Amino acid sequence: MMTAMTTKRTDPPTVADERTLLEGFLDFHRDTLALKCEGLTDAQLREATVPPSELTLLGLVRHLAEVERGWFREVLAGEAAEPLYYSDEDRDGEFHGLDEAVTAEAFDTWRAEVAHARKLAAGRSLEDLGSRVRRDGEREEYSLRWIYIHMIEEYARHNGHADLIRERIDGATGE
Repeated sequence: MMTAMTTKRTDPPTVADERTLLEGFLDFHRDTLALKCEGLTDAQLREATVPPSELTLLGLVRHLAEVERGWFREVLAGEAAEPLYYSDEDRDGEFHGLDEAVTAEAFDTWRAEVAHARKLAAGRSLEDLGSRVRRDGEREEYSLRWIYIHMIEEYARHNGHADLIRERIDGATGE
């Protein structure tokens, strides 16, 4: 299956209030991930192009669905949200089992997590806090501002990976 070329990416504003800038940059990076995946077959989306790394475009989509879920549902909103793809036995599960993964389901899940994240953040101020228990058992608080900045960093780093993976698949580079 070839993914359709449908993503319209909007540059973040150059002058705006802080929240508009944070949301604009996060949406820009979300759209960039979608653009990196467009026009590829299921097999290409599953292709690990830089051995020994297991990184694939489909794995990155699944990973970022987990990240959206974790930071917005679990940390910000305090919702109990079971992992989608990973487990205690396989902490990198979003990158494994891709032969059985349904590409459309992975993209639908990621888009649903993005939509839910937007909904959860919409009525909150940047100073609103969420929390989680760290691996050492201590509870730590995070502001929505921190979550937005972390999410921008997470997407930007993985979009760099996606750019390299895509270039190895078909030579496409840039934006």
